[in-house]
Amino acid sequence: MAWVMLSNLQRVKRRGIMHEVNDPAGVRGASPTSDDSHASGSQTADTQQHIEQEARATRRGSERHSVLIGSLSSIKAELSVLIIIDTIIVFILSWVMLKWGLSEWISFPVTMLVALGITYVFSRGLTAQLREIRDAAESVSDGDYQARVYGATHSRDEIGQLARSFNIMAEELEHSDSMRRDLIANVSHELRTPVAALQAQVENMADGITKPTPANLESILTQTQRLSDLIAFLLDLSRMEAGAASLEIIDFDLRDFLDETIEPLEIADGGHNHTITLSMRHDITMQGDPDRLRQLFTNIISNALKHSADNTEVLIETREDRQHDTVVVNVVNFGSQIPVSARNDIFRRYVKDKGGRPGTESGGTGLGLPIARWAAQLHGGNVKVVDDPRGADFEITLPKHHPDSDKA
Repeated sequence: MAWVMLSNLQRVKRRGIMHEVNDPAGVRGASPTSDDSHASGSQTADTQQHIEQEARATRRGSERHSVLIGSLSSIKAELSVLIIIDTIIVFILSWVMLKWGLSEWISFPVTMLVALGITYVFSRGLTAQLREIRDAAESVSDGDYQARVYGATHSRDEIGQLARSFNIMAEELEHSDSMRRDLIANVSHELRTPVAALQAQVENMADGITKPTPANLESILTQTQRLSDLIAFLLDLSRMEAGAASLEIIDFDLRDFLDETIEPLEIADGGHNHTITLSMRHDITMQGDPDRLRQLFTNIISNALKHSADNTEVLIETREDRQHDTVVVNVVNFGSQIPVSARNDIFRRYVKDKGGRPGTESGGTGLGLPIARWAAQLHGGNVKVVDDPRGADFEITLPKHHPDSDKA
């Protein structure tokens, strides 16, 4: 038993070391600060705490494997077997004591004590698993999202299912908390840059160093637009998390709509010399909220531009699926590819793609693609990445006729 515990403890230590190597800064994307040493000490203490937690869980798991609880697929079945075993043992013990000629005043208490002892021994696995889940839940409620249930996950019954579901929940909470801290760091950086630029330009004008020429005023306007876009992102995030959004459904021409959406993106593209090509065989009239859909297409096309090398093309192909009464738009940036394993993760909040080629990296908050999918889903559509030998292909599917348009 001691050898098994030592082996598991070494395995947990290796896992803790690998965790620190994979994320040495503690918060990805955050700039180093004077608190790094304190954070490192805190991480070491957290790692030691989780080593002790897993060691205790391993000990509980080894105790549990010696009893009945957890070996069947249902707690009801396990308790039924426990009652049957308990009854058989009590019956045999009573029969033996009567054969020996012991009085009922002796045989009855002895039988009850034996029954209680058997029940206690067989139920230790159940209570140990529940205590482990309780301790992990208390840790999560205190903000320790790295807490996990270990021993109970091996059970085949409902408690094992609960333990595995708890671990999935804890992993999601840990991911959201980590990404939230990344968002704070990213937003702080995104806010600091335009604010510093605005402050410097206004101070120079106030001191008479520079004059309020159209070029300088346009630069100030650009910085204020960056701030406005970031605030709009955060507002959309709060709406997305609250599930609160209203749509103004109207009929509109898709070609004109996409032309209006592409034009400011071409201007903002600056000197990257990207070519945005719209391919549409025939005009399509559809229904939807132009503001939300512009948000959708702006985020998808902007993402394609950010991950395209200079002097390359971004292709926008549109077609009508008459069988399903939908409109399908594919946004393709040539050359780059998105691994299949990452195609769902990029639509999660705060996740930023870091797999681009040199010269195509992009910053941002990691909210553009999640908000784009959210806007599509508000219309009853979807956004996904599909296989395309030409490059990264984002396929947008939207209903041609929105259900809300039939009201009234």
